[in-house]
Amino acid sequence: YTNSKQVIIVKSGDSSSKFDVVSKFKNNFIKDNRWKYIVKGLKNTIIIAVCSAVLGVLLGFMVAFIRATHDKRNCLGILNWICKLYLTVVRGTPTMIQLLIMYYVVFKAVNVDKVLVAIIAFAINSGAYVAEIFRSGIMSIDKGQFEAAQAIGMNHIQTMINVVLPQVIRNI
Repeated sequence: YTNSKQVIIVKSGDSSSKFDVVSKFKNNFIKDNRWKYIVKGLKNTIIIAVCSAVLGVLLGFMVAFIRATHDKRNCLGILNWICKLYLTVVRGTPTMIQLLIMYYVVFKAVNVDKVLVAIIAFAINSGAYVAEIFRSGIMSIDKGQFEAAQAIGMNHIQTMINVVLPQVIRNI
């Protein structure tokens, strides 16, 4: 058994105001203009989310196109290998680790804005997941659709744009 004394230090003053929510809100947000930090953080979050989503979709579409072309026509071997490596590494590491690597390793020597680094890191991350979504949509299209497009004289790019992509967008 032990004996211990506990000491609690409190700020002297009106004890009735310490549980007043309105006064605490005023002291924490209004008094020192701390609400500006919340608004700035919200603005940065929206900018990062929108920009990285757009860039991620574009990157994901390119990777999915390369992977699906390799799967359907057995070409673009080196690009397919690079895309597989990208997908494996990015989907296999946590997003926080990717952010730390991008900020403290990749962009350490250059003075780059933190928001731009976050946009790039999240775009690379979302691009990997979007690529697999697009690729699964492309691979879900029946082989007969490709054969029918080739039968009427379309090349691979025309087939992808005019025949496959409308169905892929519906499927995904």
